Amino acid sequence: MKDITKYQGIIPAFYACYDEQGEVSPERTQALTRHLMKKGVKGVYVGGSSGECIYQSVADRKLVLENVVEAAEGKLTIIAHVGCNSTRDSVELAKHAESLGVDAIASIPPIYFKLPEYAIAAYWNDMSAAAPNTDFVIYNIPQLAGVALTMPLFWEMLKNPKVAAVKNSSMPVQDIQMFKDEGTRNGREFVVFNGPDEQLVSGLVMGADGGIGGTYAVMPELILKIFDLVKQGGDINVARQIQYDVDNIIYALCSTKGNMYATIKAVMKLREGLDLGGVRKPLYDLVPEDMPILEQCAKMIDEAVAKWC
Repeated sequence: MKDITKYQGIIPAFYACYDEQGEVSPERTQALTRHLMKKGVKGVYVGGSSGECIYQSVADRKLVLENVVEAAEGKLTIIAHVGCNSTRDSVELAKHAESLGVDAIASIPPIYFKLPEYAIAAYWNDMSAAAPNTDFVIYNIPQLAGVALTMPLFWEMLKNPKVAAVKNSSMPVQDIQMFKDEGTRNGREFVVFNGPDEQLVSGLVMGADGGIGGTYAVMPELILKIFDLVKQGGDINVARQIQYDVDNIIYALCSTKGNMYATIKAVMKLREGLDLGGVRKPLYDLVPEDMPILEQCAKMIDEAVAKWC
């Protein structure tokens, strides 16, 4: 039986950390890793959407992962997203991730060209074969990838014994139940992560083992509180109220002219003193008019943490 306890918990999606010249900063990457460790999260999801992966080179992504692994010192579950536009680059990142000893690799489906499902399966299985001793996580995010994880494609992927989980970012909570039910047939240990941050309570109640989210790192205390309340038999009504506060914070984070991740990094600098840099173009950075919103977001998080944690 596979030990899935390392995946049962809150796993923030890791942010890209840049220096003043817009290059990957090893120092800031390690600082964010240590910060999240102190907050008590289960692990980190490195190199995904929040990590601005599609705007980074293969070398950039290797550098980020190397510094996360170094700073984590084996104390965090590390899932490395290795999907690229080409299978060749994806395989290279998969091999690199396994050489560093990560717990799992993950990937979105191929984007841009609409490929048949057998080609998508081959894309994922090629990555998995390049890291034969490492778990594989399917990342289902149809609203951005343009491709959904259908049940026939899922059944095909379950033939690969290294497929251990789905990071499910589709909006229907029912999908969590379906993937969990099918994945655990015949006694197989299988993990489903809730993806949409705005429905963490719903996803956990439906059976998600944990959550991977792009806003978790800016307010980990609130996310951890929700997880504990739902999974440890706490007051579900309180969990729902915290979720409402979290959702309102997310809506505010999305209301700046700058990209949400630029907003999040600025809020973390205000609240925690962490300077993670800006975002890479074509993502849009903040403008002076965004400052009142940043201050309001920081205040909302402070007040919610004081209220619930």
